[in-house]
Amino acid sequence: RSDLTGLSLSQALVSASNPGAWRGLGTSAAAQAASRSQAEDVRVEGAFPVTMLPGDGVGPELMHAVKEVFKAAAVPVEFQEHHLSEVQNMASEEKLEQVLSSMKENKVAIIGKIHTPMEYKGELASYDMRLRRKLDLFANVVHVKSLPGYVTRHNNLDLVIIRESPSCFSFLTQSARGVIECLKIVTRAKSQRIAKFAFDYATKKGRGKVTAVHKANIMKLGDGLFLQCCEEVAELYPKIKFETMIIDNCCMQLVQNPYQFDVLVMPNLYGNIIDNLAAGLVGGAGVVPGESYSAEYAVFEMGARHPFAQAVGRNIANPTAMLLSASNMLRHLNLEYHSNMIAEAVKKVIKVGKVSSESSHLLFPFLLHPLPLLWAI
Repeated sequence: RSDLTGLSLSQALVSASNPGAWRGLGTSAAAQAASRSQAEDVRVEGAFPVTMLPGDGVGPELMHAVKEVFKAAAVPVEFQEHHLSEVQNMASEEKLEQVLSSMKENKVAIIGKIHTPMEYKGELASYDMRLRRKLDLFANVVHVKSLPGYVTRHNNLDLVIIRESPSCFSFLTQSARGVIECLKIVTRAKSQRIAKFAFDYATKKGRGKVTAVHKANIMKLGDGLFLQCCEEVAELYPKIKFETMIIDNCCMQLVQNPYQFDVLVMPNLYGNIIDNLAAGLVGGAGVVPGESYSAEYAVFEMGARHPFAQAVGRNIANPTAMLLSASNMLRHLNLEYHSNMIAEAVKKVIKVGKVSSESSHLLFPFLLHPLPLLWAI
């Protein structure tokens, strides 16, 4: 257990005071000069505006970690912070429109989990779902990759889960007392769109296989249409191997032999389950980054979304996933230098074991004093 366990991430960020010690972690004077020059060039052009939604639970704490790291790394990003929450009495049509306006103007956002209450309050669609639908965030991408330093059953995992979003479910009023009907809506256009996104992603990232996950053996028409669309799109990408797998078998295979997978594409509900299962393979919900895309907008978030409300104020929620998501956001903004600096710093902190031994079944503890590593890159 580190002697800095009791410190918050922000305290640890400003606690370092020996620049000479940082150089031993792998940098050169020439590289430092080049990086400073690049950062200065970016700042001349002005900061990139980014919409930030801290969300619920530990979301605000994780976003604070992101802001502290960005400040320490002199990242040229200006956060426009908005608060939208159904459990903190900070949700209204006016606030939703403010968030949408900000996102539509900035095109890029970083968000925490907006908790959806279980209770029915007259609105079937949560604010989180409505936000995603209005922005048409049709593709959610979760990159599940092992991080050296976290002891897990499987090592060297590297797979991508792509799921259709928002939810394909539409809820109806009860048809009779004690009877609720729920429709699962599958369309050819949206199935083709998510399938093409998956194959385009695989092509761009140099990946060799796409697996379509389904339940067409039971839902022969709905999932059958999704599967048919994936097969049709696969024919347009002959260099990429295409496979199909039933969702229940996929869960078992992920636990037994996850190395067989490369890129997986699936409808929303299956993806929500697989995201969390796969996150558990590499350390938990606190270490996997995620992102969602429409034709115009990009939203960066944790891959396995959970508010983790019971950890609020306890300084045990791991900011790794949020920091890696922020790094991916910077790469999306073509800020490669800052993106690599933050991602490599996080990975080095984990690898050398500068983390608390205290953990939970949902999220690992806060990373400690990453600033020396940030400045060492």
